Amino acid sequence: MRSHPMPPLFDVPPPRATLRVVVADDNPVVRAGLTALLTGRPDITVVAEAADGREAYEAAQAHRPDVILLDVRMPGVDGLSALPYLVRLAPVLMLTYSRESEIVQEALRRGAGGYLVHGEFTADQLVTAVRDIKEGKAHFTATAAGALLAQLREGSADTESALANLSLPPTIPIPAPISPESLSQVQPSMAQSSPERFPDRTRYRLSPREAEIMDLIASGMNNQQIAATCFISEKTVKNHINRIFAKLHSTSRAEATTKWLGTAPDSPGGPR
Repeated sequence: MRSHPMPPLFDVPPPRATLRVVVADDNPVVRAGLTALLTGRPDITVVAEAADGREAYEAAQAHRPDVILLDVRMPGVDGLSALPYLVRLAPVLMLTYSRESEIVQEALRRGAGGYLVHGEFTADQLVTAVRDIKEGKAHFTATAAGALLAQLREGSADTESALANLSLPPTIPIPAPISPESLSQVQPSMAQSSPERFPDRTRYRLSPREAEIMDLIASGMNNQQIAATCFISEKTVKNHINRIFAKLHSTSRAEATTKWLGTAPDSPGGPR
């Protein structure tokens, strides 16, 4: 009697392709924090870290990543100097505390596909930006968007011409024409957290900075990594955590995380 293979009980979706990232920052704690945050996502892996622009270029040549995260100020070859060479290998997302308008504009002229300033985004928003840069969708935090808007308003009355001078890499499409006013909405997802995903978080009454730190706690970062990522002291991180625990009625990182992620029952009468 001939046997026949059993048909599958349900369709199994194909595994999501892994997005390969190079992290370039001269601060080893920042690199470790970003690596821990990104590799905690099932579809992202950090294939190499670099301490300056030269190391970033060598790592990109060796590993051919999908995205490069690049700091501006680094010893040796800085981020802006390396940028024109890196964008030939992969889309580059600037991730830095340098918020000067001239630096933002120069980064865009040299091919950056996005510009995020530390302290102006959450962990989830960073992950979304990394995924989107790979797909050719630019991301800017408020400071960077403001610098871009100022460039367009001051540089030329012809918006389309001003955009053409940005010389974005081929993988970043330039929509035209775009009115300067529309740039204030170029990246609305970076302006606020996603209340639709966690509709009950508002009851905790966390400040924007506390919500950012709680996101980093939930991603698995320790206090040192959070301090480096947010560019604040570890003492300030501890003060924020104490207030977060009080608002979430939690006594540990694990308990706070389960409540923040919505995986634990509500306990408004819990210990403070």
